[in-house]
Amino acid sequence: MIRREGARLFVAGPVNLSNVAQLLAEGEAQIRAGASEVDFGEVTELDSSLLAAALAWLREADQAARPLRFHRLPEGLLTMARLYGVADLLPAGAAAH
Repeated sequence: MIRREGARLFVAGPVNLSNVAQLLAEGEAQIRAGASEVDFGEVTELDSSLLAAALAWLREADQAARPLRFHRLPEGLLTMARLYGVADLLPAGAAAH
């Protein structure tokens, strides 16, 4: 579900309530190990679990005093973030959609 290339994490496949705990733990471990970017361009399906994971990763990065940028945000994720009033919390990089 997550692979790392340099400082960038790539989230792939479906992300939902049934697999988000593993995804969350993998992402947090990678952020603690120095990952500073997350690319969501390979996510195939999502629910609000992905938004919760993204916000938790931001908290993890903040606690480690590290920047974290998001790239290729799925439209569904952005729609949920706007609906819940947290869109401004998502630090989109130049490649974000």
